Formats: sequence, C-alpha cells, structure tokens
Amino acid sequence: MKYGKKYRQAAEKIVRKQEYTLEEAIAFVKGNAIAKFDESVEVHVRLNINAKKSDESVRATVVLPYGTGRVKKVAVVTNAADKIKEAKEAGAVLIGGEEIVAAIKDGTLVPGATFDILLATPDMMPKLATVAKILGPKGLMPSPKNETVTTKISEAVEMLSKGKKASFKNDDSGNIHQVIGKLSFTAEELTANFETFNDTIRKAKPESAKGKFVKSITLCSTMGPGVSVKLS
Repeated sequence: MKYGKKYRQAAEKIVRKQEYTLEEAIAFVKGNAIAKFDESVEVHVRLNINAKKSDESVRATVVLPYGTGRVKKVAVVTNAADKIKEAKEAGAVLIGGEEIVAAIKDGTLVPGATFDILLATPDMMPKLATVAKILGPKGLMPSPKNETVTTKISEAVEMLSKGKKASFKNDDSGNIHQVIGKLSFTAEELTANFETFNDTIRKAKPESAKGKFVKSITLCSTMGPGVSVKLS
C-alpha cells in the first residue's frame, strides 16, 4: 500500500516498537494532522480472544463524556403518544409506528440513507421482526444488547444523536475499533474519552477468556499513522 508524503513524514517520527504514554500518544496524533478536515481520533484494540467462539465475543456500549464528535440521525419506532412527543423534543429525524415498518418492507424507506440509528420501544419489536433481514445486515436492527430497544426515548435520542453513546464489538480478527473524538478536541477531552472506553473494554472481558485480555492498543487519526499506547 502506498502512502502520501505527509503520512510518511509523520510515520518517520514514530520510534519503532516503542509504547507511548497516553499523553504522548494524544500529543503525537494531534500534532501530526494530515488532512485538511477535522479527522476523527480512533482507538484500535487487539484482544486475546478466539473470535470464532461465541462465548468469547466482546460486545458493549460506552457513554463517552465528550462524545465522538459525529452527529447521528436517529429514527424512532413507537406507537406510544408520550414516546412520540419525547422523540420529537429530543430531535429524532423520523418518528412513527407500523408505517415505518411498512415503508422499510416495501423499499420506500432505505435504512442507512434516512437514518443512522433506529430506536424502538419494546412493544414494536414483534413488528420489526418482519424486516429484520433488511435491517440486520446494515447493523440497524434494534436490540437490547446495544440499548436501542428502550422506553427511555428522550435520553437515548439525545445520547445517540450527539455521539455520546456508542456500541462496539470485536471483528473477525478479535480486534475492536472505536472513534473517541476529533482532532479539534482538547487533549483533556480525548484523555477522558479514551479512559472511559478503555475501562469499558476491560469490564467487558468474557469469563471464558483466559490470560492477558488486551494485547495492544493503537491510537491514530483517520488519515494518520498509528501510535502504540502503553498498557496500564
């Protein structure tokens, strides 16, 4: 893979095989911006799990103190009048009941184009089950596991639309990838978000996972090289 001049120049500043403190890693990433836009700051975690074993999979939800910096479009499926009111006041982009399910089913509403996240009240789940094959592959099927099935609509819409609440899970290689902010965030904000995310991962360790759970942590910007963070 060929990298651009700015990337190579930034990468050359990294001491190979050296683990940086969190403070050093954040300073490096912020000080070596490559793109003209406000890049996201990403954390990549390599876990000591067997991703093929379901009892070793890692899935959790984290509430970042300062959010990810990404604005999300949240839709809400509910028939309850009070929840519809909550969703409107919280800023949901789409609100409805069976008509939303019907629109998804007939293709007039394209998941992922109109909204990024779909919330539902528990009573709507049997109806949404009819479009699970459409929503599932796009990662938009509401689930109690990622707290997108809830009665706390106002709180959920606000948290998710502002990027404060994020769900993550390991990939097929046993790695986790999560955005923890933007380069425009202060070092203190990125530190608080990182520490919250790191703490959440460690608490999510499966009982069946043996030995050292976190193998390595890398911090980088969207377009920049990764810096190895010293494990605490």
